Amino acid sequence: MSKISFITILVVLFSASLIAQNTVEWNENYKLQLTDFQSKGTQIGNTQINSIHTASGLDFSIQMTNIEFMFTKNFNSKVSATFKRDAASIIATDSITAKHLLAFAQYEFDLSELYARKLRRDLYLNKGTFSDISFLQPLYDTIQKEYIAEHDIASNKSNLGQNDKMIKEFDADVLKRIQELFDFCKFCKPPKNKK
Repeated sequence: MSKISFITILVVLFSASLIAQNTVEWNENYKLQLTDFQSKGTQIGNTQINSIHTASGLDFSIQMTNIEFMFTKNFNSKVSATFKRDAASIIATDSITAKHLLAFAQYEFDLSELYARKLRRDLYLNKGTFSDISFLQPLYDTIQKEYIAEHDIASNKSNLGQNDKMIKEFDADVLKRIQELFDFCKFCKPPKNKK
């Protein structure tokens, strides 16, 4: 192997490692920390404003031939709830406010997983043998609208997590609903439909 090929392989592996370190996939055992907010805009103290950009959301990617698509029913592995560290920022007047914003960010990340599971379920239930790829968009659009509506309610009622009791209640409800959709985790196999 030439030096150039070896160096190219090392650069590709290093780049893939950095990308993997930047993106966190939802995991029930992983809780966000303030250190996950790695955007240069993050600032705690010495500011008069409070703001949060969590950079969590749904990723949906399909790369397959028409034949593969025709015979695929389970799209669980194609839908992810992710958090992008380098795009996430917290601006808080003090550390207590930062912790409240962090609680809201965790709620939002958990909500992303709930709606990822809802999308996986809807894809599974609505995909027919002869469905073409166009069946995906209306399902995704519906899920996105529901996600935004629920997010907005929690944002307003908890004042972006400043109401500690309220954000804990919202997050507990989301975690309960995630468990109710356990067959639609990213690496789960949904049960066959009973006829």
